[in-house]
Amino acid sequence: MKKLLVLPVVFFAAAAFGQTAGSISSQPVPTTMSDHPLHAGPHPMATEQPIVGGGSDTYTFAQGERPLWEFGPVYVETPLGDVARAYRKEKLTAKKAEIIFEKQGS
Repeated sequence: MKKLLVLPVVFFAAAAFGQTAGSISSQPVPTTMSDHPLHAGPHPMATEQPIVGGGSDTYTFAQGERPLWEFGPVYVETPLGDVARAYRKEKLTAKKAEIIFEKQGS
């Protein structure tokens, strides 16, 4: 019974202390943003730099069709139903144990 009375008292005392803590001032403080002289001002863009190497004057262009072998092998996935049927058939034709031990160990 004492535990039932002590726990709410401790809880409410902690809550009351948390409300009366003097570390945070209740006075409003306006937020001030620091100003930067180049913030959002117009300025010239940087020069173009290629990311794949070569100079800025290197430009290649090709036209035509690519052969199918460049795209890699075409893989057709087996449907899940066919996989399940094959697994069931393999399970039925699998070799069963000839001797069954009823009790193992000592």
